[in-house]
Amino acid sequence: MSQYRIGEAARLSGVSAANIRYYEREGLVRPSGRAENDYRFFTDADLHRLRFIRMCRALDMSLDEVRTLLALDLNSKEDCAAANATVNGHLQHVRERLHELQILEQELLALRGRCDGSDAHCHIIEALHAQADAPLEEARPPAAGASKRHV
Repeated sequence: MSQYRIGEAARLSGVSAANIRYYEREGLVRPSGRAENDYRFFTDADLHRLRFIRMCRALDMSLDEVRTLLALDLNSKEDCAAANATVNGHLQHVRERLHELQILEQELLALRGRCDGSDAHCHIIEALHAQADAPLEEARPPAAGASKRHV
């Protein structure tokens, strides 16, 4: 059985050493062993798990969603239903985020439309300063249905 130190595990899995340590703290991965000098050792199964995590994160899944998927059995019908529910929940979040990004795009287009660079001063920067000067109560509230990033 092959064993890899964290740097090699990072290179082979595509997950940075810092993220491997973070995922270890979060309980998503556990090194298969440690040497006397406290170096972590990872196996091929650990590398597979790290790649699985990387793929889920590339889909913008939260750590809780990844944790849920990691706990499921590939061959269980009930776990397949749980995986579907997890993906459906994430898909709903993605759709909400797309809506938020469309609103953000419109706000940015409106901001850009304030100035073409030909005036004596920049109306974009002027508008941003005006927003920064406004008390928090007057600041634009989040878009209806807006949610915070779940990751």
